[in-house]
Amino acid sequence: MPTTENASAGGTAVRDIPIDWEALEDAFENNAPEVHSYLHLGTGDVLRVVDGVADPQMHARIAADANYLRIDPVSSREQYRWMERYIPMVEDMELQAKLSQAIDGKGAFRRFKDVLMSYGPERERWFAFRSERLRIFMEAWLSAHALNPVPRPLWVPEAPARPEAAAPATPAVEAPPHEREREEVREPRRGKSVESLRKNLRDIAEALGPRDLDTLTAFAEFLKARRAARSFAHHYHEAQGPADEESGPASQEIASESRSDTA
Repeated sequence: MPTTENASAGGTAVRDIPIDWEALEDAFENNAPEVHSYLHLGTGDVLRVVDGVADPQMHARIAADANYLRIDPVSSREQYRWMERYIPMVEDMELQAKLSQAIDGKGAFRRFKDVLMSYGPERERWFAFRSERLRIFMEAWLSAHALNPVPRPLWVPEAPARPEAAAPATPAVEAPPHEREREEVREPRRGKSVESLRKNLRDIAEALGPRDLDTLTAFAEFLKARRAARSFAHHYHEAQGPADEESGPASQEIASESRSDTA
């Protein structure tokens, strides 16, 4: 595992780790007691395990694996303070009053989000404010564990091999009309950036009601949990070697995690 030459305040060598900030932010935000999040110290991937849903043996293996570090999420009390601090920053006095009323009593996080659903620009400002608070907590946590976040490696496709000079030129063959149409439809999809896809998803979410949003959120969280489970299974098989593969691994699939009642 690579480490930098610097040392932390306690004299511990600082370890470089490629952080997935979005996944780490989600883990710090979700403080549901049945959800346990772990950071892989080699890849920077975040894995979530849900009590009563994930394979208990898998949970035990992760907790005992030195390559995984348990993530301590931000408490509900602290996240509630963020809402309290943000409300006075809202310029619309009517909206400010609605938000103040929303955070009074049980279910404050859900009501706070529901009120902001009808105020797109203010909702984006809240997300930025909350992300900044989360980033401060994450950076402090990484520093306390002597972890230095570095950019994650980007996948770069290999350049096609150049044809040898002596090789005869291959005459161009025009694709049939139906194939050309298929390529024309496929090409714009390749050109879509991640930011464009996220914007489309936000636009769709803006048009959905609370019940549909719950369904969409549950499915998205299921996809994230499944991807994390597959990542863990891959790292686990590599660590165990061929001998363990013959015996057949325990179930590695994690169902969708329970959502916390946080903003």
